[in-house]
Amino acid sequence: MSESKTISITNANTGINYVDEFDVVVCGYGGAGGCAALEAVRNGAKVLILERASDGGGSTALSSCEMYLGGSGGTSLQRACGFEDTTQNMINYIELAFEDKGDPEKIKFYTENAYQHFEWVKSLGVTYKEAAHLGRIVVPESNESLLYTGNERAYPFSDYSQPVPRGHVPSHEGDFGGKIFFDALKKEITLSQITVRCDSRVLGLVVDSNNLICGVSYKKDNCIQHVKVTKGVILTTGGFVMNDEMVSKYLPFQSDFAAPYGNPWDKGDGIQIGMLMNANVINMDEAFFGVYFYPPESLTYGIFLNSSGERFVNEDSYGARIGHFCAQQHQQKVYLLVQNEDFAPSIYMDKLPVLAVADTFEELEKEAGFEPNTLSSTAKKYNGYVKGGFDEAFKKDPQWLKEICNPPYALIDYSFDLQRSPMYSQKTGPLMFTLGGLETLKTGEVLDKNGAIIPKLFAAGRTTAGLPRTGKGYSSGMSVGDATFFGRMAGKSASKNKM
Repeated sequence: MSESKTISITNANTGINYVDEFDVVVCGYGGAGGCAALEAVRNGAKVLILERASDGGGSTALSSCEMYLGGSGGTSLQRACGFEDTTQNMINYIELAFEDKGDPEKIKFYTENAYQHFEWVKSLGVTYKEAAHLGRIVVPESNESLLYTGNERAYPFSDYSQPVPRGHVPSHEGDFGGKIFFDALKKEITLSQITVRCDSRVLGLVVDSNNLICGVSYKKDNCIQHVKVTKGVILTTGGFVMNDEMVSKYLPFQSDFAAPYGNPWDKGDGIQIGMLMNANVINMDEAFFGVYFYPPESLTYGIFLNSSGERFVNEDSYGARIGHFCAQQHQQKVYLLVQNEDFAPSIYMDKLPVLAVADTFEELEKEAGFEPNTLSSTAKKYNGYVKGGFDEAFKKDPQWLKEICNPPYALIDYSFDLQRSPMYSQKTGPLMFTLGGLETLKTGEVLDKNGAIIPKLFAAGRTTAGLPRTGKGYSSGMSVGDATFFGRMAGKSASKNKM
């Protein structure tokens, strides 16, 4: 049986027996669900969390737990590290990042309150070291807590907003910030009066004759049970990247070369439940995937080329933006040209896949199978830009302009069809998670296809189309920041709901 066929809506008039009653039921115990539940109980609601897995955590616990935060003069961490970040500066960056896909109200609301959200996270007992790592990096290798995690220093963003590091990471050495954050969140939830039921898959909603939500149906110990809900249901079950049917339907282009990345239960259950309530779904054709060729930083001195030997992106961009433009190239064939002194293995790959090595551009071109005067012409033109101090083609920052003139030269193959790990999954190409879902207000209410609020239905996290809307403009920390912040907003709204 397909995943979608197990989700349904039950009529309350069919003799439903409720095993319990709650003000708010949260469906999914990841970062969004945990934050929603905690805010709901702190606002006086009786709360139940239903989680399909055997414990909470979701994708948040598996992440680095970078949160993209700033504005309001800067968070306490930014200010401690000597950075000022105005709200408008952060808005300018995010609006440019997501262009016409962004939600201006959510962007403004998030940015105006991001500094306060950071203090809320710290209040859980999550610790941050007041030190910044200012190099090109994707996830922390050391214990500095403030990082550049996007395109802040790259064109065109640096022309529209002042570059400021906004990646806030729990202090530790290694990539396990998600566990640190979720352990602190879970401890707070355990101390509260929240009821948590794991190994409990939400199957759908119970509605009355007017289609008003009355309860939630779920399966536990192979038995279907129902709980009554008085104020609201919050859907926080994650995205749909692990649902092959939904990925094939909504992301046919990306599924040709990208592989799913997330927790095993990113099956789209919450999205499907919302759709059965006539909820509007948006942004379903957008997904995150990246080409993380750095660190080491030295590889940024190289230039990306497509199969025609042409450049197509400024190489100092963030990995997700690089990935977006790589995907636009013919058959996703992409290569990085570097010289010997800048060549070093990426921390994400045991061995760089070198396609060809030569002492001249012409020899490299021939050995790699390029047409004459393609790769060599592009490389020489680029060197001319370097000598002039300005990248006329893609405006790569002068910091990363360096003449490629010290052979031997190497061509590294980053084409998506290569089957390698861990940067690319063994299945196919770069790792992917979804960025589309239910349309919601900034306060968490789910909207129907006519733009009206669906009474008693709320959502947050990857179940929704939240703050991050494209891989092209994505910055690390936007997902966890979005899920935890808007999860809190949904929890507050549901606890106060009188509809």
